[in-house]
Amino acid sequence: MILLLSLSLFLKQTATLPSERWESALARMPLVRRATELNRTNCVPLLLESFQSNRTVKALIFLPGATDEFYFFKRARADLAEGRLTLMDAVSALTNQTLIRVTFRPPLLLLHTDEDPIDPLFQIEDAATAQKLRQRPFMEHGSFNDRDWDFIVPLLDNQLKSRCVPKRYSPESWHFYRHSLAIWNLSGWEALEAFSLAGKTTFTVQKNRIVFKGDTRTRGRPKVQ
Repeated sequence: MILLLSLSLFLKQTATLPSERWESALARMPLVRRATELNRTNCVPLLLESFQSNRTVKALIFLPGATDEFYFFKRARADLAEGRLTLMDAVSALTNQTLIRVTFRPPLLLLHTDEDPIDPLFQIEDAATAQKLRQRPFMEHGSFNDRDWDFIVPLLDNQLKSRCVPKRYSPESWHFYRHSLAIWNLSGWEALEAFSLAGKTTFTVQKNRIVFKGDTRTRGRPKVQ
């Protein structure tokens, strides 16, 4: 009886412990390569490769505004300190020295600018399919650096067990943004949100079918000093 009471008390205390902060999770992830700065040639792959499995943050996502700072505007660059650095050090350098910002939408960590919508936009027309997606596990791990829709959609078809449109090579996807994100242990629904934010798309859940369209929302313009 005493053992059962002790176990019950332990489980109750564990359930009420506060969850780990995303900053603490990233602070345990060392950068996989040494670098003196973050720039358009090394930043995205370095951060995605350094992102490790943990209980708090399941995805690290560069939204289109953030990648535009490197590849389109070519103005994002951040100096790094010397020594053994972590993923948290790199994120802090970006947010302190560039127009890139960070937002945690559990369990997704978003690197974005002021123009990026940071809430996924979706419609549910078939509740049963949506419920299956919430219960279905997605792939254990994936890292996608600058991948277009033609690469992503076969993966979604296979993992979600739902027909995703537009299909490969469709003109309807030509205005989707390229995807840069790393994921660990997402559910099917979390994966939908992650990939829609990375590609700046909306999605509609129909019966065994998911329709993606370009997201035309813009929050604002980054304030350039």
